[in-house]
Amino acid sequence: MSTYREILMTAKEYLKQHEIADADVDAWYLLTHVFRINRADYYLHCDGKVSESQVETYMQLVQQRAQHIPLQYITGTQEFMGLEFDVTVDVLIPRQDTEILVEEVLKVCNQKSVLDMCTGSGCIIISLAKLGNIAKAVGVDLSEKALRIARKNAAKHKLNVEFIQSNLFDCIEGDYDIIVSNPPYIPSEEIPYLMPEVRDHEPIMALDGDQDGLTFYRRITSEAQKYLSRNGYLFYEIGYNQGREVKEILEKAGFTDIKIVKDLSGLDRVVFGRRD
Repeated sequence: MSTYREILMTAKEYLKQHEIADADVDAWYLLTHVFRINRADYYLHCDGKVSESQVETYMQLVQQRAQHIPLQYITGTQEFMGLEFDVTVDVLIPRQDTEILVEEVLKVCNQKSVLDMCTGSGCIIISLAKLGNIAKAVGVDLSEKALRIARKNAAKHKLNVEFIQSNLFDCIEGDYDIIVSNPPYIPSEEIPYLMPEVRDHEPIMALDGDQDGLTFYRRITSEAQKYLSRNGYLFYEIGYNQGREVKEILEKAGFTDIKIVKDLSGLDRVVFGRRD
């Protein structure tokens, strides 16, 4: 029988041979996922024997990762804002960059009503409901499969979040103090050049922002004012090179106090403005 140390080394080398960028890290996370051990347990028992059935289970997951299936789709979870979210191939994997968006909304959302457009896994609206003391939380998505995951995540965190299947605002009624969105924003022509983990496995409808990547910003902004309370805010996550264009879209629609916020890498990541 093999030891924990041996199968971990085998997995690392296998992933490196298949050009997985974070081979060492991913091999470790898959080990913790299968065997439910932490680093202290590993170092205490790294030379302990592992049954062949356990080795087989572990290596099957390693082989999936070698095919560039994202680690999060293999383990079924991703951490976001300190919370654990279930993820499947029906939703975009929550990313650390999007935490910047949530952090900005948290500054102004206390006791406010919030609508999350293109909610996906629900990570944005659920994080706001958990951390922001908001009065009303609604998530909207076109994909019923995505909404199933979002509802599951809300139940997981014991939160009262309403989820609505709608093509943007088609099925939305009432006013909101804040509308937040991480819409599809990658230009169509760039999709073929994305990492295979993203291009081949994450839902294209959550990525493809049409010809110039700005279609959803135009559509959401043009309709948002009908659903925003007076002095309400519209928040967007954006691509690193879209700050100026999205700012102009908000300006042309009459939004004021528009700001661009950078991420931890110093790149434009969030644009928001206020309705007069």
